Amino acid sequence: MTMNSSNNRGMSSEINVTPMIDVLLVLLIIFMLIVPLLPKGEALTAPKPPDSDRARDNVVVLELTDGPGGETVYSINRHAVAQDDIQATVAGIFANRASREMFVKADGRMAFTKVADAIDTIRSAGVERVGLLTPAVEAGR
Repeated sequence: MTMNSSNNRGMSSEINVTPMIDVLLVLLIIFMLIVPLLPKGEALTAPKPPDSDRARDNVVVLELTDGPGGETVYSINRHAVAQDDIQATVAGIFANRASREMFVKADGRMAFTKVADAIDTIRSAGVERVGLLTPAVEAGR
């Protein structure tokens, strides 16, 4: 409804916006009710973690222990390997694998230079990620 303050009762050229606001409010309420009902996307399920036994089979561990006479004994997944054969053995293990990660486990009294040399050897064999196994990691802490 428009109010004309002048004395003449002629036509008014002002737009009456009251019906437009009513329509706008009705549309706003309709959209507020419809939006929660619209589908949001595809229904997905989360992947299940692999079985722990299967995951352990894929883990490759290079273990360094002190042997008799102070020499270092190397073993890959509990199979003894000579120090000169480590690179060839690791390259053979990872030849057909997509995941190139390996763990190194060493005795706590071993010099870190020996561990670092072993890490350099397996990195030169094509291993991309190297992890260190500690007693806390093995215990699951």
